[in-house]
Amino acid sequence: MADEAGAPKGRKILVAVDESEESMHALSWCLENVLFCSNSKDTLILLYAIPPRAVYPTFDNTGYVFSSDFLAMMLKYNNDVAGFVTEKAKRKCTEQVQDVKVETRIEHGDPRDVICEVAEKLHVDVVVMGSHGHGLIKRAFLGSVSNHCVQNVKCPVLIVKRPKPDSGCK
Repeated sequence: MADEAGAPKGRKILVAVDESEESMHALSWCLENVLFCSNSKDTLILLYAIPPRAVYPTFDNTGYVFSSDFLAMMLKYNNDVAGFVTEKAKRKCTEQVQDVKVETRIEHGDPRDVICEVAEKLHVDVVVMGSHGHGLIKRAFLGSVSNHCVQNVKCPVLIVKRPKPDSGCK
C-alpha cells in the first residue's frame, strides 16, 4: 500500500487483548511477525472488550437486594482489569519494538460484536487475535469469538494459536 506520493502507507493493525495467555502470545507473535521493524508507519491498536455484565436479579438467593454500591464496584473492577490488561499489552509492545505507535481502546459489549464494529469503524487492515483452543462442547455453548470475527470482519483476520509445548514452534 502506498499513498498518492508513492510512499508506503502505514497499516492499522487491530489486536484483540484480554487476560489470557493466548492473547498475549498473539500480541507477541504479531510484534515479531507482522510489525517487526521499528520506525514503521504502522499503528497498533490494542482493543479490550469489557463483556456485558451479568444480569443480576433484584434479590440474591438470601432475599437481599443488590445495592447500587455492589453494581458500581463490579463496574469499577471490570474497568480496572481492562486498564491493567491494556497497559500490560502496551508495555509489551514498547519493549519488543522500538518506536511503535500504539493506541489502546476499551469498549463495552460482547467481544464478538465489539471487535467487528471497531475493525469496521477504524478501517483496520488486519485483525489479530489469539485462539483460546476451547473444545467442541465449550465452543458450542459459548460460541467462538475468533470464528465470529472471521465470518463478519471485512478485512483479513489472523488467528494465532499457542504452540503445543512439545511442538518446537515459537
